[in-house]
Amino acid sequence: MSDEKVAIITGASSGIGRATAVALSKAGWSLGLFARRADKLQETKDLCENPSKILLVPGDVSKEEDVQKVFRLTVAQFGRLDMLFNNAGTASAQVPIEETSLETFQRVLNANLVGVFLCTREAVRIFKSQSPQGGRIINNGSISAYTPRPHSSPYTCTKHAVLGMTKSTALDGRAFNITCTQIDIGNAQTSLMSPPNGLLQGDGRRISEPSFDPKYVGEAIAHIAGLPLDVTVLTFNIMATGMPLVGRG
Repeated sequence: MSDEKVAIITGASSGIGRATAVALSKAGWSLGLFARRADKLQETKDLCENPSKILLVPGDVSKEEDVQKVFRLTVAQFGRLDMLFNNAGTASAQVPIEETSLETFQRVLNANLVGVFLCTREAVRIFKSQSPQGGRIINNGSISAYTPRPHSSPYTCTKHAVLGMTKSTALDGRAFNITCTQIDIGNAQTSLMSPPNGLLQGDGRRISEPSFDPKYVGEAIAHIAGLPLDVTVLTFNIMATGMPLVGRG
């Protein structure tokens, strides 16, 4: 069994997941990378250092059998698990709730919350059973876990729920050397950011908001992941300095 640290990253095919894979591989971690798009996962692997320490597992985070597979294969390949980054997620168009279909709501719920539950469950099982016992979970929360954007009820509901999952995991894992963090990211340059006509504001305007390179999120996650397990960062905010959040009324 390798003494090197091992992590699973969901949603590793692009954006924050990809940036985190690059940062953790640079820090020497072995990685199980999980996402639906196999071709994009390969692109992430190509950007990482030491490809022999990268395992690609295509799958859907909301499907129980796919989630169980990535955990099973990662532990079989690398011997243990030290960290899970629950990053996979999706959003929906900014439309009023009365125009939001049940299908849309359930799609966001499955990706953003059911996936976090399934992955957290599998990680905790491994963390409790392995020796030495314990591990770290980092959940991709959002500014929307605290302050919603207009017409974003599916996304906002799931991110508020992820905050509850984060706190529950930190509490329930305490006796088993399991810790949990929520990283709340504001306006990283990903596919979920900056539609061509701008982002809808609470006062009805649409504006183009400042954003920042997701590599800084990856570096922040790599730092938290490298902390000893007797240190917990419960919540961590990282956002574009010019983001119109503080002072929003």
